[in-house]
Amino acid sequence: MLSDLGDFSAKPKKHPVALLWNLSRGFRLMYMVSFVAMLVSMFCNFLMPQVIRFVVDNVAGGLLVSEMPVLSGIFEFSGLISKVELLREHHALIGLIVVCVSSASGIFSFIYHKALSMASEGLIKGLRDRLFAHIQLLPYEWHIGIQTGDIIQRCTSDVDIVRNFVSNQLIEIIRAVVLVVFAYSILFPMNFVLAATSFVYLPVVFFYSTIFLRRATERFLETDEAEGQLLAIAQENFTGVRVVRAFGRERYEVDRFDRQNRLFAELWMRLGRMLSTYWGFGDLLTGLQMVTICVAGAYQSSLGAVTIGEFIVFLTYNSMIIWPVRGLGRVLSEAGKTLVSLGRIGEILDAPTETDEESSMTGPLDGDIEFDHVSFSYGDSPVLRDVSFKAESGRTLGILGATGSGKTTIAHLICRLYDLKDGCGEIRIGGVDIRRYSLSWLRSNVGIVLQEPFLYSRTIAENVASLSTGRHDMSEIKEACAISQVHDAIEQFSHGYDTLVGERGVTLSGGQKQRVAIARTILKNPPIMIFDDSLSAVDTETDSKIRAALRNRVKGVTTIIIAHRITSLSGADKIMVMENGRIAEIGTPSELMSQNGIYRRIRDMQQSVEEELGEWS
Repeated sequence: MLSDLGDFSAKPKKHPVALLWNLSRGFRLMYMVSFVAMLVSMFCNFLMPQVIRFVVDNVAGGLLVSEMPVLSGIFEFSGLISKVELLREHHALIGLIVVCVSSASGIFSFIYHKALSMASEGLIKGLRDRLFAHIQLLPYEWHIGIQTGDIIQRCTSDVDIVRNFVSNQLIEIIRAVVLVVFAYSILFPMNFVLAATSFVYLPVVFFYSTIFLRRATERFLETDEAEGQLLAIAQENFTGVRVVRAFGRERYEVDRFDRQNRLFAELWMRLGRMLSTYWGFGDLLTGLQMVTICVAGAYQSSLGAVTIGEFIVFLTYNSMIIWPVRGLGRVLSEAGKTLVSLGRIGEILDAPTETDEESSMTGPLDGDIEFDHVSFSYGDSPVLRDVSFKAESGRTLGILGATGSGKTTIAHLICRLYDLKDGCGEIRIGGVDIRRYSLSWLRSNVGIVLQEPFLYSRTIAENVASLSTGRHDMSEIKEACAISQVHDAIEQFSHGYDTLVGERGVTLSGGQKQRVAIARTILKNPPIMIFDDSLSAVDTETDSKIRAALRNRVKGVTTIIIAHRITSLSGADKIMVMENGRIAEIGTPSELMSQNGIYRRIRDMQQSVEEELGEWS
């Protein structure tokens, strides 16, 4: 959850409504076209009951148009007031009028829905693009502090809720308001008593819907967060399927998912009970309104206060109004969901991105890498304590140390996945503070191979070429794979380099994935290469072949090799031993052996284990 992210969990800077208004930029004209077309279509729909009233009371009956204040102005303006007799004699003309009004309503309804669809889908496409682009620029620290399932849920389910609102519910709110204004501007002049009787229910429905909206918003937030947790559990399980199978944790994972799923279902049932209460009471109000109008209309008609045509118009307009107003509660509940979803989306969009300073520079990164009194901590846990060393340009530095000694943190700091705080030292390449370099430039010139490499669900060839700019022919890809000692294994696959590796590379062994990742970095050919325990899953012989091939291939490249196995560091020009976030020893392999310190103890221990394993084999 974002609430666990410290400085990254600040509430959205913009109110959800302000965020929605900002997202609509570029589509407001299309929304206006849709709104105007909706008004015209609604006007035509409102005109139809008046045509029916005219036919009932004037053509079929004996009233004069002048006695009908609403139609009198329309007919005077159109010059038809003198042609009532013509309409009485030629009823087909009335049918023609109905067809024309209905056709106009249909045409403008098409324009209204077409413009609304174009505007809404354009807005949502822009939101998706903006979300994805923004997430790409968020710091690594943000990504490790939020569950992947929660990010996916915000970018899919929450975006879909916003999409549903802007494409349907938003215009329904406007339509309901316009319907009420249109209808009662006609009904009150016709008969004040009936209009007032109908209108008295509207504030009750609106007040009830508003109370419901506040409660629904809270419930929707609970269900939204529960869904995010459910997706996170599923995503973790599917990603870690090998671990689940290896340790027989299927039942545990099923039970864990079942508990969260049960909570999610219970929250939705609570929400469903609240919705049922709302809809049930709303139906009761609707029925009472219809009964009241029928009774009052019948009474007014018996007194001669309304004509049959007027009574039909009242019933027609009331039915046209009641369902949009009745549905206003549902629309407001959707608005509540949308406010929650916009707030959750806003938390991502307002999270601060990685930015370069205005004076950011580019330039060759072929100088020495220097750590000058560097200290770093994750929260309150110090990881590096006053670390100073130099990795000479074009040479290989090996880093050895126990788990948690700070080895990987050094690699992350060089790539600026984390930045040093003021007063915590300085990292320089070629004498220049790395914070002065453009982030994209720095990272494009530093190739890092992680212990757990990520492979895309593509072919092996596409994975090898995925980090490089420009196109590479198969000979270059195969050369890189030959250096990483994975070419022969790939050739044995039925589809060779066109073999799909599966999601996250699940069809390859751990060692094969590491070697494909090494080939990917070799093909990129950066001036700085960092291997973060990236040979841990290969055997000693293959490890030796890869290191020998790398020495011949990456001459002039500054290389940092992080490893637990001393044999992986045997070709390093200098080795640095880390212990509890500090440099315990540093020097050439021969110098460290002569010191009789940590390096020699580890080397003797690993050598002894290898000899024992050799005897057992």
